[in-house]
Amino acid sequence: MDYSWNWGIFWDAAPGESSSYLYWLITGTSWTLATTLAAFTLAFLIGGLVGTLRTSTLRPLVWLGNLYTEVFRNIPLLVQMFICFFVVPELLPVSLGDYLKQDLPYPSFFSAVVALTLFTSAKLSELFKAGIESVAAGQRGAALALGLRPTQMYLQVLLPQAIRVVFPPLTSEALNTLKNSSVALTIGLMELTAQARNVSEYSFNTFEAFTAATLIYVVVSLLVTFVMGRIERSLTIRGATR
Repeated sequence: MDYSWNWGIFWDAAPGESSSYLYWLITGTSWTLATTLAAFTLAFLIGGLVGTLRTSTLRPLVWLGNLYTEVFRNIPLLVQMFICFFVVPELLPVSLGDYLKQDLPYPSFFSAVVALTLFTSAKLSELFKAGIESVAAGQRGAALALGLRPTQMYLQVLLPQAIRVVFPPLTSEALNTLKNSSVALTIGLMELTAQARNVSEYSFNTFEAFTAATLIYVVVSLLVTFVMGRIERSLTIRGATR
């Protein structure tokens, strides 16, 4: 293929702006990181709660946790993005709906975080459920026999062990959250993929724009893997065997 690469395009000024195309990609990367971090943090907390409910001895709590998981896990992320951004504001009272559509700072970011949180937390609940169930059944009875309340049993006995079990697959889910954040371009969030598309459309240097975006995704993914690996090692009990 006879193609003349032009990597200097990133230092050219963007049309109608004093900033460069490189600045567009940097801005997009910052939105990608913010969306990923916010959504995964919330999904971790909510997923842990829902996973805990699904291992409860109270049947209504189990049903509630299962319902949450099945609903948000089986609805495509793109559909959830559209519902959060376009549908929910129309179903709320007029004043609140207008606030979400017009007055809320960065409404597309807010909707993307909510949708990505719901979708990811439903998947994480499965991990937490499996992690809690992997803890020896006798420990639950022993904790109760020692006088611990159910809440104390989960917080002090079951969840600390479950987190060590589920942490390796959590790394994969963190990377999935990073990649899934690109779906937010469909509701107007100018994250990395959206900015790469803008660079492509304005400069006509499609290969350079998306190659740069790809490299950024790879670097960020490696960074996430490194950080999660360090956290996993810090949680490992010395002398413990898997």
